[in-house]
Amino acid sequence: MEETLTYEAAYKELEAIAKEIENETISVDVLATKVKRAAELITFCQTKLKSTESEVNKIISQMENPSK
Repeated sequence: MEETLTYEAAYKELEAIAKEIENETISVDVLATKVKRAAELITFCQTKLKSTESEVNKIISQMENPSK
């Protein structure tokens, strides 16, 4: 996975792949490749969301308990 990939870019790419599949404009020859890429993007987005949630919860906890 690219180091410079952002959540927004991954999400947009995932949307594009989903549209291709939904519209049946994707070639059978590249379908497996696109599905594999979609799986990688989903994993990336899930990891990013979990990391962000953890970081936000930590910040909120520090704000609620400034003495810690």
